[in-house]
Amino acid sequence: MSTTTSPTRLAPATRPRKSLLDPARLGVYAFLLCTAAFFTLPLYVMVITSLKTAEEVRAVALFAWPMSPQFANWAEAWSTACISLACEGIQGGFWNSIRLVVPATVLSVFLGALNGYALSFWRSRWGDTLFAILMLGAFVPFQIMIYPLVTWFRLGGFYNTYWAILLVHCIFGMPVLTLLFRNYFVAVPHELFKAARIDGGGFWRIFFQLMLPMATPMLIVATILQVTGIWNDYLFGLIFAGKDNYPMTVQLNNLVNTTFGERRYHIDMAATILTSLVPLLIYFFSGRWFVRGIAAGAVKG
Repeated sequence: MSTTTSPTRLAPATRPRKSLLDPARLGVYAFLLCTAAFFTLPLYVMVITSLKTAEEVRAVALFAWPMSPQFANWAEAWSTACISLACEGIQGGFWNSIRLVVPATVLSVFLGALNGYALSFWRSRWGDTLFAILMLGAFVPFQIMIYPLVTWFRLGGFYNTYWAILLVHCIFGMPVLTLLFRNYFVAVPHELFKAARIDGGGFWRIFFQLMLPMATPMLIVATILQVTGIWNDYLFGLIFAGKDNYPMTVQLNNLVNTTFGERRYHIDMAATILTSLVPLLIYFFSGRWFVRGIAAGAVKG
């Protein structure tokens, strides 16, 4: 009678646990702490200064917490702070930014998705040339294009208008958005596109019913990029928007650089916090969607 022996199981190799005092780990933690302090300390100073009284600001206790937080500073910066001769705060700039950001984001994201779809699936004779021209626009400094744009808009009769600043943001958003969507759509299996064509789908039907729903992560990434980019813009708003359409960043600059009376740093900081609140909230609530969209194909292709 023969006996069979089961093979001896080898204990899995265990990696030695790294010590908490490992130099590499300490270096990583030190770098992360320094980076966090670099970005959070200015924000901390801005917040506490916006909650101080004028006397506490003049005491030059930069990191000291206010004795009694003054949230009325934010209300004043919003509605009654004086910019030149008008004491209406920065609320007008906020609504101007909203009127600009929403249509400019929707239009530029739609055109970027449409360009990326056309250049990735609907290959034409001049498709590669058009894509190269669009990419060239992403690397040419926009400052050198300001004077020609001012001249063209002046000749067209809509310089310093709402439509001028809207068109500028759509134009300068095209190269990056086209690149993102083209790289995303290129990663989609071409057989899926062919199957949709066999089922009778045309250019627009495939785009709206197949490609756009699949590109939801990239739509979120593009929207975040455009909203924050347009909201934080200062130079285009100053040059092309006109006085009646100044965005919030231009209104903030006019408030901070007002030369009448004393410097009211607590009001200036409150206005700065209010101006940066929208981008901060967007990154706070949608940061994970941004990372997920990037990982889903923004850097592929």
